[in-house]
Amino acid sequence: MLVLLATLTVPALILAAGRGERMRPLTDHTPKPLLAVQGQPLLQWHLQALAQAGVTRATINTAWLGEQIHHYFGDVFECCNTGHPLALSYSREQQDFGRALETAGGIARALPQLGDIFWLVAGDVFVPGFGFAPEAVQAFTASDDLAHLWLVPNPAHNPQGDFGLSPEGRALNLPEADPAPRYTYSTIALLRAELFAPPWCDIPASNPQGIAAPLAPVLRRAMDAGRVGASLYHGAWTDVGTPERLAQLNAKPAP
Repeated sequence: MLVLLATLTVPALILAAGRGERMRPLTDHTPKPLLAVQGQPLLQWHLQALAQAGVTRATINTAWLGEQIHHYFGDVFECCNTGHPLALSYSREQQDFGRALETAGGIARALPQLGDIFWLVAGDVFVPGFGFAPEAVQAFTASDDLAHLWLVPNPAHNPQGDFGLSPEGRALNLPEADPAPRYTYSTIALLRAELFAPPWCDIPASNPQGIAAPLAPVLRRAMDAGRVGASLYHGAWTDVGTPERLAQLNAKPAP
């Protein structure tokens, strides 16, 4: 019962505001999260996984062609015989500011629609085996961490990686000259709203001015304070960042 309650009280934020410049011309008329991967929109894989994990609320931030995403998915997503719908809300950055706000700016803007703790995932990664496990929510809730990141082995397009990982499961902001291994941030995380307030982040609450800012510097500050955990995920994961990667995924059998 405790596991179920922990899951149901944690919403998700799906980042879907990017222009998808590297995916052009595919994204000239279709937002990247709606591009088909193995028979259905890329974003739908996340919605299915969240619903199957017991999550009941998800917010999608949008900018480029964002009205298409709302039109496609509406305000409720039902699937998988879960017995409960996934309520959808939207943070419309294009409508409010005329542009996307980058990752930290977009999260800060969407915070009023979220809770103290929430899942984060980018809408342009394909990770069909990730389960958004309730056990992870419980462990994170019981910790003092501001974030827990899922890292993946470095793909060919990011050979240097992003963050280190200690044997104790801590994410590390390694100095540039440090030879220790780095791994790639999968764009999946559990986050506390507290991370988006001083001293970690200087964006005003709810980002009323539409400040655009990346997430990595915020995470690095929290890492330096020892408040970011991490896990290494070895399942299938693809950053669907180019037409070639999309074509490779669609050439494989569906999971």
